[in-house]
Amino acid sequence: MSFEGKLRLGVNIDHVATVRNARGGAYPDPLRAAKVAEAAGADGITAHLREDRRHISDADIDGLMAGLSVPLNFEMAATAEMQAIALRHKPHAVCIVPEKREERTTEGGLEVAREENRLAHFIAPLIEAGSRVSIFIAADSRQIEAAARIGAQVIELHTGAYCDAHAEGRFKERDTELAALREMSTYAHSLGLEVHAGHGLNYETVKPVAAFPEVAELNIGHFIIGEAIFRGLGPAIGEMRRLMDEARGGL
Repeated sequence: MSFEGKLRLGVNIDHVATVRNARGGAYPDPLRAAKVAEAAGADGITAHLREDRRHISDADIDGLMAGLSVPLNFEMAATAEMQAIALRHKPHAVCIVPEKREERTTEGGLEVAREENRLAHFIAPLIEAGSRVSIFIAADSRQIEAAARIGAQVIELHTGAYCDAHAEGRFKERDTELAALREMSTYAHSLGLEVHAGHGLNYETVKPVAAFPEVAELNIGHFIIGEAIFRGLGPAIGEMRRLMDEARGGL
């Protein structure tokens, strides 16, 4: 089994919009942040258009689609409204994520196995329109198998439990979570799925995941935007890129 190409970095710019929305108005502009990220070495931009529009807006998606020269990964819930928006824009990638109004951020992976039939019908028009469909799931063989059966081309493994265990000093649990991510990335790749990973990754936790040869892309947002307060967005991305490349042996 061979793995070609460098590990890609997708930068999630949702929380630039969170800061903008805290005051209203147009500043800071997520599209400007996306262009800075692109110049700093991001291979793609991720934006999650939530049902309640708490950060990214419809106008932001319009601007990103018109203004980016790197691919847009459009995160969304599996609703008719979001499907219609995705079909209108036809972004490079669509990532289906679970969504609850009361959550602060995406909690856990999508339950694919229980909703296999509905999700298969939901993603079919998106694939037909030319978008690569990714399913955001936990490192669980049942969910991975279901994602493959419904026709998804990509899975994104939820790294939140691993990152939380590290942050809270639960190192035995952290290592167990990391082993599951490693095992399931290999398993998903064996089923013909492209493997991405993300949620909660930072400078301390990124390298072990980046080292998995089956992982083609990491999507990282909140930490990078937070770190940009202290070192600037370009340098924050540059350091993440350096650590990812270092984990892959300098590729």
